[in-house]
Amino acid sequence: MTRQSIFKILVALSATASFTSCSNLSSSSASLAAYHAYDRPAKLPKDPSKVQVKVSTSKQRAYVMEGSEILMSMPVSVGAPGTSTPTGSFNISNKEQKHRANTHGYAYNGSEVKQTMLEKRPVGWSFKGTPMPYWCEFKSNYGFHTGWIKHHPCTHGCIRMHENLAPKFFRLVRVGTPVNIAYTQPEDNLVGNIPLPPDSGPLPDYPGSMYVTDGYFSQHLAPKFN
Repeated sequence: MTRQSIFKILVALSATASFTSCSNLSSSSASLAAYHAYDRPAKLPKDPSKVQVKVSTSKQRAYVMEGSEILMSMPVSVGAPGTSTPTGSFNISNKEQKHRANTHGYAYNGSEVKQTMLEKRPVGWSFKGTPMPYWCEFKSNYGFHTGWIKHHPCTHGCIRMHENLAPKFFRLVRVGTPVNIAYTQPEDNLVGNIPLPPDSGPLPDYPGSMYVTDGYFSQHLAPKFN
């Protein structure tokens, strides 16, 4: 969410078109398609009361467990240095499918959209908080939510989930589900080496209109469970 909008990127591409090869553009399109298609298997629990979540910050993995059985293992993005994800034992305290941030987001005026802090929005412009689909809060102001997945820690402390995996996670957990966040987890060596989506860093962002409407909340594959 912190990257340039697709509009700015397209402008930059058009300005340097004579220096950009078709193969590079094709590669970017293929990577974006691969990102959209990325998915991980998940299984519904027999007893939802026994579900727990483990997060490894060093591996950037989350494991949804029922007892010792792994219901889903997935890559996540955790806090960057200086804004690290809290470690320790927590519980899911709140779930909201269409959650938005209160302090940062997008100012818009007609078709023009700018990413900004609420306090810095242009005078007379409307404002919508950054969408954080499938929000599952585990500590005040910290939660799991849909976001672009990078291959290195990059968030302000929240735990980002891939757009196709967030709806599955949202269904697997409930208010009260235990969450353990640590530097490593025993599952790292068992199922930590999973296929990853392309790093989202080089990929173009969605247009601003996706974020000031409800579009981003439905940007995912229909969740399927084994």
